[in-house]
Amino acid sequence: MSSVREAPAPGVDTGLDTLPGRVRHHARVRGDAVAMREKQLGVWRGISWAEYWSNVRATGLALADLGVGPRDHVAILSDNRPEWLYADLGTEGIGARSVGVYATNPAPQVAYVLRHSGSVAVFCEGQEQVDKVVAVAGETPSVRHVIVFDPRGTRGYDDPRLVDWESFLSRGRELDAADPEAFERLLARVDPAEPCMVVYTSGTTGPPKGAMLTSRNVTAASEATVRHFGYTEKDQLLSYLPLCHVAEKIFTLFLPLTSGATVHFGESIETVAQDLREVSPTVFLGVPRIWEKLQATIEVKMQDASPLKRWLYRRFTRSGQALVRKRMRGERWSAADRLRWRLGDLMVYRPLQERLGLRRCWFPISGAAPIAPEVIWWFHGIGVPIHEGYGQTEGTGVSHVNPPGQARIGTVGTVVPMVEHRIAEDGEILVRGPNVFAGYLHDPEATGGTVDDEGWLHTGDVGELDEDGYLTITGRKKDIIITAGGKNLSPEQIENALKTSPYVKEAVVIGDRRKFISALVQIEADTVGNWASRRGITYTSFADLSSRPEVRTLIEEEIKKANEQLSRVEQVKAFRLLPKELHQDDEELTATQKVRRRVFEERYADLIGSIYGAAG
Repeated sequence: MSSVREAPAPGVDTGLDTLPGRVRHHARVRGDAVAMREKQLGVWRGISWAEYWSNVRATGLALADLGVGPRDHVAILSDNRPEWLYADLGTEGIGARSVGVYATNPAPQVAYVLRHSGSVAVFCEGQEQVDKVVAVAGETPSVRHVIVFDPRGTRGYDDPRLVDWESFLSRGRELDAADPEAFERLLARVDPAEPCMVVYTSGTTGPPKGAMLTSRNVTAASEATVRHFGYTEKDQLLSYLPLCHVAEKIFTLFLPLTSGATVHFGESIETVAQDLREVSPTVFLGVPRIWEKLQATIEVKMQDASPLKRWLYRRFTRSGQALVRKRMRGERWSAADRLRWRLGDLMVYRPLQERLGLRRCWFPISGAAPIAPEVIWWFHGIGVPIHEGYGQTEGTGVSHVNPPGQARIGTVGTVVPMVEHRIAEDGEILVRGPNVFAGYLHDPEATGGTVDDEGWLHTGDVGELDEDGYLTITGRKKDIIITAGGKNLSPEQIENALKTSPYVKEAVVIGDRRKFISALVQIEADTVGNWASRRGITYTSFADLSSRPEVRTLIEEEIKKANEQLSRVEQVKAFRLLPKELHQDDEELTATQKVRRRVFEERYADLIGSIYGAAG
């Protein structure tokens, strides 16, 4: 396979340097073609590029009619749906800035983003999100308008700021009909060098920061990526990760508006597995947790399969990985190798790919957080060649990707064409290019500490480059563990090794200034519960299940397996099981499900103390 897919140049005019302008282009060139599909009541409904563009125009004009203007901030508090895109692009089209807010955020975190950004309007999905905005009204005086996509349950609310989506959009359509060039004039005034969106970081070490991305950032990044890898209008994507995260913006907004690919919106996050099978996307982004969950689901189901199916599964997944390793070493497959792969595809790989919905996927990608190489090997071994990528919000989400057909497992690939990279003397990864953001909102000091005078973005990650330019991430500068013996270790690498187990959902490694490495482990409730039920082990709650001695023995064996992948100094010598599931509402996780280490270690200090003793 070549490193890029043979493809025509992207269907975007060279001069189109805003995202709304790209919607306009597709509407003019291929207006009847399907731009996106939305699943409602089990039926997929197509939305054309012409309808897409019409709704973006109406949204922008209705916002302007409410008094929203250039450099104002407009928040979007909703799960993924077409209206999210209309709100975002309509905002950008009048020179204002979109601000995504995680739908899972509790009211205090919603208040923080609205207050910090000074948002003047908020798009809410429904009653649940409206309730949060209403509850924090006293803390967010800048919010003048609340537009509700699904107003059911809010009809009786006594809040003059509320307006339902249909009424709002109707007003925009009236304005558009009265003056068809009005939105075009507003769009023509947009400066591509100005911020068009604010993407808040996850806030693992402190309050989230608002990274300002410009139109030039996102169009330059998407053009370079589309041309390099060969995405086309024939590609199909599934939108399911939060759209306020830059990773999902890439695959729902940036790339589709550049290549003309079709985006699909499922009914909910709970239906992702089913939606995957129905859409069968050609390009699919999964964060590590998604890939781990998909693998664990297959592993658990195989435990209940017939002896023959279990034997075939074990035999051909091992064989598949061996063949992939051979190819990656540059060795040619023999006739017997090709026959083994075809047999494996017929009996195991194809059924698994179809069950996962990834049979057509030519570019499965893992990003947003480190993933264990063992997980990637497993997927490669069943014919789903996951390509790990890397980037930061401050770098428009992408700087490195493993090229198709030339992936090196354990690395995050090579630098994309528009980006320069180098490793600083202390090992930190630095990147520079048109993808580097415009700075943090209201925080010039933090901006100066992130981008130096020469334009280098200091990523905060530590890594190594091989002779061919493939980048390996070895850890976060702030998270590096220095043991009592003076060894520098990356907790993420150890944690990823532990999370390859289908029975481990989360693991937090402890060991800074300690004599040995330990871990606090959260079990995967579904798989461990299934394991316990099949053995007649009864339990009443998560805490009860975690306290069972049989479960402790199970996890102990899984940790021993993980330790075999680690050097002696990295191996986990002791562990404790968490009595509860970590949760964002308890401030233990960010909205992107990353552990807030400082909060975690303070909250579970007693559990950590039970491992090391009071003296630490």
